[in-house]
Amino acid sequence: MIITKTPFRISFAGGGSDLPSFYRREPGAVLSTAIDKYMYIVIHPFFNGDKIQLKYSKTELVDQISSINHPIFREVLSMYGLKGVDINSIADIPAGTGMGSSSSFTVGLINAVRAYLGKFSSAEKLASLACETEINRIGSPIGKQDQYAAAYGGINYITFYPDESVKVEKVLMKTNIKQQLEDNLLLIYVGGRHSANDILTYQQQAIASEDKFIVQRNMVKLADELRKSLQTGNIEDFGRILNEGWQMKRSLVRDISNNSIDEIYQKGLASGALGGKLLGAGGAGFLLFYCPKDKQDHFRHEMHNFMEIKFGFDSFGSQVIYVGDKFI
Repeated sequence: MIITKTPFRISFAGGGSDLPSFYRREPGAVLSTAIDKYMYIVIHPFFNGDKIQLKYSKTELVDQISSINHPIFREVLSMYGLKGVDINSIADIPAGTGMGSSSSFTVGLINAVRAYLGKFSSAEKLASLACETEINRIGSPIGKQDQYAAAYGGINYITFYPDESVKVEKVLMKTNIKQQLEDNLLLIYVGGRHSANDILTYQQQAIASEDKFIVQRNMVKLADELRKSLQTGNIEDFGRILNEGWQMKRSLVRDISNNSIDEIYQKGLASGALGGKLLGAGGAGFLLFYCPKDKQDHFRHEMHNFMEIKFGFDSFGSQVIYVGDKFI
């Protein structure tokens, strides 16, 4: 048996510049962090070596890899020609809520399958294979940031170049500043599920226009500004930059936000938060707020109708956390 543990992510600034409609014209960049909410993948020999059993929100039992309905399972197992296995997935956070769960699943699955076959996997290998699987093989209209955040872990400034290369740089922060940042971030679940593929397709189309491309370029500049602020310990810029980025993002495509999300966001600001954003492609899921500790009691009192999700930063990325004595 092999078990992998792969973090979800929160993107702070620059989201959307990891889409090819932007980075193929000029480099994109995002600043994001992996968090201590995880996707677990368990792979074990199946008692019938001629079949494959998969357990996620559904259960599949098939004779051929080509018969698998789940596209990520199908493509990853096809890449390695792997049969005779039983694979289960367990997640801390629901899918479709803006934390990159699909890419965390892909990275974790590739890590598990490669470990099962005795192959070592670097973070770069996992991220690039996950991008190949989701973007090129399946054809999802998504970017690259989620795969790299999940594979590497930590707080990173990730640059996407026109030649398809990706550079991951750790954001170097003093320990007390990093802890203060973690303490001041609050995550509120606003509910619903979104179709990231639909919203990202619209966003790709929008970025093709010159005015929207300029908005996205300014979002990349915010990511660089935020990196510099964190590295110099100027953490009070964080709320302002989050808010500026969110206002830019919601101007790109109508479906990124809605009246309900806007009302909740404004209530969060009125309750003491200095800024925030909706996570992921948009439309549903989680609102992230930057709220100083001395205002958090009031914030929680005013926002008590919404579920708060406690979280911290993850520093390790996708890991193999268990290897049984006999796993092949």
